[in-house]
Amino acid sequence: AFLLSCLLFAVINRRQRGPYMDEAFHVPQAQAYCHGRFLQWDPMITTLPGLYLVSVGVVKPAAWLFGWTGSIVCSVGMLRFINLLFSAGNFYLLYLLLFKIHQKNKAVSGFQRILSTLTLAMFPTLYFFTFLYYTDPGSVFFTLFAYLMCLYGNHKTSALLGFCGFMFRQTNIVWAVFCAGNVVAEKLNEAWKTQLQKKKDEKISSRKGSFSDLIRILQFLTEYLMSPKNLFTLTALTWPYIMLVTAFFVFLLINGGIVVGDRSSHEACLHFPQLFYFLSFTVFFSFPHLLTPTKIRKFLLSLRKHPVQYSLIAIVSLFLIWKFTYVHKYLLADNRHYTFYVWRKVFQRHELVKYVLVPVYIFAGWSFADTLKSKSIFWILMYFVCLLAVTVPQKLLEFRYFILPFLMYRLNIPFPSLYRQLLELAFYIVVNAVTFYLFLNRTFQWPNSDEIQRFMW
Repeated sequence: AFLLSCLLFAVINRRQRGPYMDEAFHVPQAQAYCHGRFLQWDPMITTLPGLYLVSVGVVKPAAWLFGWTGSIVCSVGMLRFINLLFSAGNFYLLYLLLFKIHQKNKAVSGFQRILSTLTLAMFPTLYFFTFLYYTDPGSVFFTLFAYLMCLYGNHKTSALLGFCGFMFRQTNIVWAVFCAGNVVAEKLNEAWKTQLQKKKDEKISSRKGSFSDLIRILQFLTEYLMSPKNLFTLTALTWPYIMLVTAFFVFLLINGGIVVGDRSSHEACLHFPQLFYFLSFTVFFSFPHLLTPTKIRKFLLSLRKHPVQYSLIAIVSLFLIWKFTYVHKYLLADNRHYTFYVWRKVFQRHELVKYVLVPVYIFAGWSFADTLKSKSIFWILMYFVCLLAVTVPQKLLEFRYFILPFLMYRLNIPFPSLYRQLLELAFYIVVNAVTFYLFLNRTFQWPNSDEIQRFMW
């Protein structure tokens, strides 16, 4: 996989030698750090300098070791190669995570694990940015590494890696909270099982998902978290993450917001439809698992059983779309991104299109939740809180923001059959092939610019 990526990397670098899109900000900033100008900062950059610090930390020793001098050190190609190294690291981390999360499932063969790892490593939105100097591969690397350490109970290391992820992208603080939430969810689940055992109440466990069950869980949560002893236990277990989140709030206070640099284009807002876009995105990229005839039949059956609940969900969804849909100026102006065409070809067809899609969103949400039912109710609640925190405040519809929540979801669903895994991998290969073909061969120019423009995620 790495060797094939290297060949593709060489082709892309030959075609696009200079910085492209956001690289125009990232590359000069990294080169300034390369030359020791650590106080120089481009005010248009909105993320912290994690990518540039790691790049200098890798490139400088390599240059000294191999005797490289002049323009080759910290060139565009060399900086992009850092992301190729992150990509190889992500491949290994995904394998280790799949092994750890599904270790109890003895039916899964080593070949299936490798196949799933390869599929996730080739996830189109992430894989594309392996070949450009963007923050995504590094951001994913440190977040996955933090999650792996958390699962192995090494919480101090996990929090430290969570800090590294935060230095790549500030919203990664949510995934540090997710790691702490894993610990809390585990403790809550143990206490919940003990309570069920005590009461010997078989009805509760068998009617999972009913409204009365939810009320009982909320009552249990309130009682559990009101106990000073339980709070002390949870604090003792999660203190490294608590320190990291405290440091994050100090940063917010000093910085005056989550964005560094240019804030005019990155304003936080309550953009609830982002959740619907994410669910649709997930159904599209996980269709072999989420869009099966069995799933559709089960959904229709559920719809027939609970018409009142689904009617309420539809009304709430319509209201959220009506009151909280925001359209970022970049979405309407930049015709190099796929989101521009999704918005123009689907949502701008008619004013009512965004409302007509509500049944699709409801199915996507149901199918998404249905694949997670093997997890504990507390894990699901914690994941959904993190999902809302990482998607809803974003005003811009940008597929890159969906990479980490998608990977966290995909890692935690039960292992699919070999046929579905192969179908998913084949689909990713086709999507990647089309994406790179368009990027390399379907170039165009804007009327007011001589620069070659390319299509991308």
